[in-house]
Amino acid sequence: MKPLSVKNLTMITAGKLVHGSDKVLIQYGAYRLKQVKKTNTALFTDKHIVNWKSLESLFPLVLVTDWSYSPKEIPSQVIIINVANVDEAYWKFVHFYRSQFNIPIVAITGTSGKTTTKEMIKHILSAENKVAATTLSSNSRTASLQYLLSIDDETEAAVFETAVGSPGDVKKAGKYFKPSIGVITNIGAHHLNYCKTLEGYIEAKGEMLDIIDPAGSLILNAEDVNTRKIDLSRFHGKIIKVGKHQSSDFRASDIRYHKNGMLFNVHHKKMSYEIFVPGFGEHQVYNALAAIAAVYEIGVPIPMAAEQLRSFRHLNKQLQLFEGINDSVLLDDTWSITTTSLEAALKVLNELGVGKKKIAIIGTITDLGSWGYTIHEQAGELINRIGVDVLITIGEHARIMADHAIDLGFSSHVYTFRNSTFVYKLLQNLIDENTIVLIKGDMYSKQIFELAAKLKVKTVPPAE
Repeated sequence: MKPLSVKNLTMITAGKLVHGSDKVLIQYGAYRLKQVKKTNTALFTDKHIVNWKSLESLFPLVLVTDWSYSPKEIPSQVIIINVANVDEAYWKFVHFYRSQFNIPIVAITGTSGKTTTKEMIKHILSAENKVAATTLSSNSRTASLQYLLSIDDETEAAVFETAVGSPGDVKKAGKYFKPSIGVITNIGAHHLNYCKTLEGYIEAKGEMLDIIDPAGSLILNAEDVNTRKIDLSRFHGKIIKVGKHQSSDFRASDIRYHKNGMLFNVHHKKMSYEIFVPGFGEHQVYNALAAIAAVYEIGVPIPMAAEQLRSFRHLNKQLQLFEGINDSVLLDDTWSITTTSLEAALKVLNELGVGKKKIAIIGTITDLGSWGYTIHEQAGELINRIGVDVLITIGEHARIMADHAIDLGFSSHVYTFRNSTFVYKLLQNLIDENTIVLIKGDMYSKQIFELAAKLKVKTVPPAE
């Protein structure tokens, strides 16, 4: 955080200093008591703090509040700024802090690929710039303030994920970050327990159009069916499309699998460049296209972006390749699961598994609410269409996938389990040196996580 004096914060919030020195320097910010971790923090709260003893190690503490404290109950190292409305004061502070920095800020949303795309952008920009960014996929709305405050005078660019748990989440993030570049990687079906319908989820993702600077840029997947349903008429900035279609501003062609990654050509403004990106699957090409488009808008030439991408390390548990038990090959894709990412994973399994027995172990798709049955049926359709030699599902809802695939004519071996207790023993008998196994679930499924760990022997070394 760029330090701020109590005197300045008092003016920014239109408050009144009622206790303590106005010369204390603020170095951190918080809007919940549990977020206060260090001294010299400004806490915005309408709660009445009574147990000051437990906070002594965090003094001096600056309290921005609309609560009227008695001078006798306030410790000497607590500074009190009284305001008429804490919420209004908080947003005045947020808007002031963001206004201090005239730097490119990229905001990314999407059902799949947003963390990878964000990490690619960060990796490319970090070659010559100090970059602020969300940590891995930690994109909770409660973390937005801390990510904003990670920008300081040395920061030259920033890239943040703006996830959708509920409608309004992207707009709320926009109030903090005010991005100059927005990216929508794709839109599948997720978080329907709060967005209620797919249309509601698409609309929530489409909030990205409302938060980008009017003179900024919006980067879209040209071929994504649900992204095309967004009404772009309200966005008056620059629209950039990525994909394989001729209409794409950044177009990929000649996509092929290479050692530990993908090779492809990217075409832009009548020029062509060969790109290698670590990580398997055509979806990884789309992630790279979006990252290249974003950094190009910031001023990074495509050849420089391509050189940086070669050293990108794709994320753990995202189609990560291992040597598995019984000399098999294991694809660990247990970071998250949606129908979008499941389709991508099954395609990679089939590409890498040519001439091998292909086994898919699939867990439950979460955060679907009343849509759970329908989305798991859609997953079954994907399995039947793409195909595997052996299908194993773990969980009651995951069984819906298997049952629906069978109803559609899926004729390969199918095993369904309520939990993972007996799966490892089954796999010991099914797996040999001519087998490739995909295990697909999310990071919150302990049984999927533990099974993946048991199936691993060692990591396959990266390409030189």
